[in-house]
Amino acid sequence: MLETIINADIETCFDLARSIDLHSLSTAQTREKAVAGRTSGLIGADETVTWQATHFGIRQQLTSKITAFHHPFHFRDEQLRGAFRFIKHDHYFSRIEGGTLMKDVFCFQSPLGILGRMVDAMVMKRYLTRFLSKRNQIIKAVAESGKDRNSFLL
Repeated sequence: MLETIINADIETCFDLARSIDLHSLSTAQTREKAVAGRTSGLIGADETVTWQATHFGIRQQLTSKITAFHHPFHFRDEQLRGAFRFIKHDHYFSRIEGGTLMKDVFCFQSPLGILGRMVDAMVMKRYLTRFLSKRNQIIKAVAESGKDRNSFLL
């Protein structure tokens, strides 16, 4: 679980976390872009997005769907197709004094049984934690700046 304190209102944080455009900006290092489903704006309940990205030098696609949605407190995206056996990513938002507490609960499992579990423990957990931490820092920076965030909330 990752926790990020953001000095901005809960609605802004919730919407920035589901912004397709901000996601693309925050994952520039893997050249992520939305190529199918919802490809810009704010993803919502029951919508899908297919991401194309390069991880570990391999271009791949991952399709996820918003399977739970309770504005502005929680949403979940789940992998429908992709390299993992499964991915479930819960995004939780709570009002706190002076802002919002954003919590990410990210559950995943690679394919290939015991070999996949070994790769998860030795490589993927650290890689994905860093990936999400970088993304959260971009969400925090944009939310707290106040000036550019409206372009990501359309």
